[in-house]
Amino acid sequence: MTGLRPLPTGLGREIARGLVATLPMMISAFPFGLIFGALATANGLSPLAVMGMSLFVFSGSAQFVAVILLGTGSALGVIWLATLILNLRHLLYAATLVDHVRHLNQVWRFGLAAWLTDETFAVMERRYRLEGGGENAHWYYLASCLGMYVNWAFWTYVGVIVGTRFEDIGNWGLEFAMVVTFIGIVMPALRASPYWLAAITAGSVATLGYQLPYKLGLLLGALAGIAAGLALQEWQRRRRIGELAS
Repeated sequence: MTGLRPLPTGLGREIARGLVATLPMMISAFPFGLIFGALATANGLSPLAVMGMSLFVFSGSAQFVAVILLGTGSALGVIWLATLILNLRHLLYAATLVDHVRHLNQVWRFGLAAWLTDETFAVMERRYRLEGGGENAHWYYLASCLGMYVNWAFWTYVGVIVGTRFEDIGNWGLEFAMVVTFIGIVMPALRASPYWLAAITAGSVATLGYQLPYKLGLLLGALAGIAAGLALQEWQRRRRIGELAS
């Protein structure tokens, strides 16, 4: 009699730990899957198109923007540009994590990059910072990615169903969960003054640029925050060198 071979102990443990670490993010993301499914359906997209977006685009903020712009009759070029700008932050995520996945083959790197989200980035940045890499760390990473992916697709599907019955679901105030999620992502990373300066600068610039089209304020805020944090970090480094030399 044959059966499924169990995963090696190390792999199974990393997968389980990755899912557990991502569980709070999955819980906080479910209202947005519901709202997206309902909103997209209300804007005239078919259930197949809505599910296709969640399965193949898999970017909550970009999907919301795309659906809103589709509802206003915007040109496809405008929609493409807006979602591209909104997702440029993933280049910053990739630059942070690349050294930890450089040893993996191209299939692994492509898959992990395609499934990378804000939530998984927060989970993996903390994992690598506190524990380093490790032989099976990429399975932890994959578990986080797939946990978020399946969770988003499932709640989108539920949203499509619920959205056809409760057209005012977008007014239920469920969006508070995303605010809490991003506070939880940012606060543990504020470990030193450069990080605080980066966060304050990014938030201030993004707020000032809130009225800019295509979420440009978000991109400008991210770039300004990075520049400010790096500048302060470099100034502190040079100051320490000067103190040691004197």
